[in-house]
Amino acid sequence: MGSLDFDAEKTAFREYYDSNLPTLQGCLNSFKTLIDSLLKALPDIAISSIDGRIKDREECVSKFTRKYRTELESSKTPYTIREKISDIIGLRVVCLYEDDVERIKDAISKEFDVIDVTNKIAQIEGTEASFGYKGLHLDLRLTKTRRGMAEYRLYADHSFELQIRTVVQDSWSIVDHKIKYKKSIPNSLKRRINTLAALFELADREFRSIRDDTSAELAQAEDSYPEIEKESDATDDPKTNTTKKRGSIEPGQYAPLNAFYFLRIAKHFFPEFEFEPHKVDGFTQDIVSLKPDLSRGKFNFYLRNSIGQVKRYQAEFEKNGDTMNPYTVMRHCLYAGDPKVFATILTDSARERFDGWVGSNGK
Repeated sequence: MGSLDFDAEKTAFREYYDSNLPTLQGCLNSFKTLIDSLLKALPDIAISSIDGRIKDREECVSKFTRKYRTELESSKTPYTIREKISDIIGLRVVCLYEDDVERIKDAISKEFDVIDVTNKIAQIEGTEASFGYKGLHLDLRLTKTRRGMAEYRLYADHSFELQIRTVVQDSWSIVDHKIKYKKSIPNSLKRRINTLAALFELADREFRSIRDDTSAELAQAEDSYPEIEKESDATDDPKTNTTKKRGSIEPGQYAPLNAFYFLRIAKHFFPEFEFEPHKVDGFTQDIVSLKPDLSRGKFNFYLRNSIGQVKRYQAEFEKNGDTMNPYTVMRHCLYAGDPKVFATILTDSARERFDGWVGSNGK
């Protein structure tokens, strides 16, 4: 039951806050664990971080004074400070891509009772006077089913605010809060701030576009292996200096090796292995740095022509308890295909051991 006595309500809120702080912290931990579990079950959504905090007691009082007190007292509406501060418990989910914000919102909304939604992205996009992103805010509480569970019963009466942002939105929010003067300032300075905010917005869209275009490139590379085989058939054999005649592709038409083609070729030879993107990217760069004009067909040629020999060597090598992963196998294939160009792709000891085996066992 509220009143219009600010001092009394302030005292009541402080007493509530202090006596319930351990419970509030327990709420935060429990809700954070639940949100984390729910988001991990979502396919293809990359989460950067999930953080939470209990809002400072005096910050709660200041927020009430700033946002609600004048209007409530002018309208003679009794109040309590607690009922107006919906973000005493606050969680923030930071994801990578802007289209994931809505997907996270939809998933979370199915698992909680939604009290209120504040779409600050839409608010900003709907005006010409502001730029930049602020994110999506949901006021939530446990569903009736969860409130009845033993592990959540203690927290049944507590709501919380969930902020959902991309990494770029989160970065802009940090920068925005550090800009001390943004409204009653010279227009020239205001334009610069708006330009900066627009650059953050553009970065968000470009990040998403790069993701989509990368997926398109991977899909295109997935269908390219028959063409790669044709290029391999037409490539020069560096050991015999002859050209395979079955292909009809001119050398100038060969597509250069990149991470997408590398992945497609590697998956052909090692279909059960999980190739991590950052390792694919780095390994491809290592190869291309040694032979900048290497085509995808030539790389496939090296693997196709040498992998049988290298796998026989691998069988002998692993008898002693050592292992060769697919990257190591491919290093040996490249070295076997062109020892002069790819001499440094193996360590000295690995190269000497392979050379010794080849000398003793032949091709």
